[in-house]
Formats: sequence, structure tokens, C-alpha cells
Amino acid sequence: MSLPQSEYVVAALYRFTALPDFADYQTPLLDVCLQSDVMGTILLAPEGINGTIAGSREGIDAVLAHIKTLPGCAELDHKESYAEDPPFLRMKVRLKREIVAMGVPDIDPNEVVGTYVEPSQWNDLIQDPNTILIDTRNDYEVSIGTFEGAINPQTDSFREFPQWVKQNQALKPDAKVAMFCTGGIRCEKATAFLKQQGIDEVYHLKGGILKYLETVPEPESLWQGECFVFDQRVSVGHGLALGSYDMCHACRHPIDDEEKRSEKYIPGVACPKCYDTKSAEQRRRYEERQKQMQLAKKTGVKHLGQAQSRHPEDGFEDRGDFDGFRFVEPPYER
Repeated sequence: MSLPQSEYVVAALYRFTALPDFADYQTPLLDVCLQSDVMGTILLAPEGINGTIAGSREGIDAVLAHIKTLPGCAELDHKESYAEDPPFLRMKVRLKREIVAMGVPDIDPNEVVGTYVEPSQWNDLIQDPNTILIDTRNDYEVSIGTFEGAINPQTDSFREFPQWVKQNQALKPDAKVAMFCTGGIRCEKATAFLKQQGIDEVYHLKGGILKYLETVPEPESLWQGECFVFDQRVSVGHGLALGSYDMCHACRHPIDDEEKRSEKYIPGVACPKCYDTKSAEQRRRYEERQKQMQLAKKTGVKHLGQAQSRHPEDGFEDRGDFDGFRFVEPPYER
């Protein structure tokens, strides 16, 4: 696929691999990204690497080549899509306790994991009446699209998923379980956790929803709606085409045209989902931020600049969540 000059390559990547010296790789990796004019977020942790970045073809290739020199990353797999506008405004390389936060000790997808299922075989698996199909994403993601017949755990955070599993009486040792997520990384941990709980027959969608939407023809697809992504595109559809949703920059939830017609929708300040939860001080800050963004757009200057991760808050911390395709800042701690 040839890339038009006006488009950006968006690369979603992750790799579970032992990185005991992960902090040593932060500065060299950040330098390569900045030198290559690549933006996005990459997480480094003792269990591996996870990130989504965007830039030119040459820039993305340079960053991927560098990552593949890290221990255990030579066989790094990544997925690509394209965006007409820059999906990210900053480049951050962060140090984390986990590359996807579940909060359960001793879960190692390098040791035990479910059975991968190719997108071309996924329909047969989930149409089996004996299969329990679980969407491991959070409620606001599921709200705009999921697979037909999937169970929504209605979690606000992936950290809530283990407790949901323990409370679900259908998830017995002899259950046949299929799980999916956006890019595949949450399912790596989710399947490892189910196996730890004594459930042996566990499957997960290889490459996640994104690979399914990219490779399965729409007439054959069992996907309903759009797939939420955590960058400026907000959502994508079949063929990874740009979706129809916008994002509320106050609460970071996806919003559709009907919600934007609500009297509770104030661009950049509030939407029907969060209008009644924001204080006057918060709204004042959001209004000022919106003014600055509009001014930056009018003058052609990038709002927020090309910030990077040499900031004290970007040390060893556990905020946010990342799923092989996207990163969410607070207040969307997941």
C-alpha cells in the first residue's frame, strides 16, 4: 500500500519480554523518536514494551529498527494504519510497572497464554454456541462497537477485570472462552489470568479488533459498530477507515452527532456524559484550554508543542492505560 505524502503512518506495537534494565532504554529510545520526528507514547516496563507512534514512513521505520535491537524484541510485531492529520502532538517514553496495568502479581504471558486465533478463523470460534465470548475492553470502548454476542464486563478499568472474572459463575474450569481487545495486549494478560484461575480452554483474537477489521471483508464481518482508538481519530471502522465519532476533551469519552446537538455539549468543555460532574473551576480551565487550541489552529502553531518525556512526572508511575494502539491520560485512568 503506497502512502500519500499527506498521510501519517500510525504504528501500534507491543512485546512481552524480560527487560530488567528497562529504564536504561528510555533516553536512547526517546532520542531516536525525536530525531525521526515521530510522535506518540511508548511504555517501558520490566515485562516489555508497548506503544503507538505516528510519523513519516522513514521515521517509523527508524524507530522500529531501534526497538528491535532491545532484548527479546527482534521479532517485534506491529500493526499499521494511516491518518491524514497528526494523531499525536507529543512524544513520550514512560517507565511503568506494567505495560498494561492489571495489578495482579505473577502474571507472565511469556510463561503461559491462551491460544491465538487468526482473524480468518475467528468467526467460526465465536459462532460456536459453547463459546463464551468476552470483550476485555472498558465500558466506554464497548459502547461504540463490539462483536455480536459478546459479554461486556462493564469495567471502568482493566484492573477491575480480574475481580469480574472471579465473580462470573459461568467461568468454570471446563468453560470454553474466547476474548478480544483492541490490539491484542490486554488479551495476553487476560488469557494468562484465566489460565491461572484453572480455565484451560482459552482463546484470543490474534492482532486484536484492528487486525480483524483490517483483514476480514465487511460482508463477512461479525463486528458491529466502530472501534475506539485513543488518538485524534477517536474511532475506526472496517478497513481501518476513519470512524464517525468525535471526542469530548473534558472527559475523553467518544461522542456522536446526536450528543453534540445536546445543550449540554460545549466544545472542549463538557458533553452530556460529563456536564453534571465538572466543577466551575474545571470548566474555566477547559474553556481557557479550548481558546488556546483554537488560537493555535488559527495561527498554524501546534498546541502543546512537541513535548517529550523528560519531565519529573514521567518517571516510574502507574497512571493511564495503553492497549497496543493508544494511551489515555488522566482523568481517564483505567
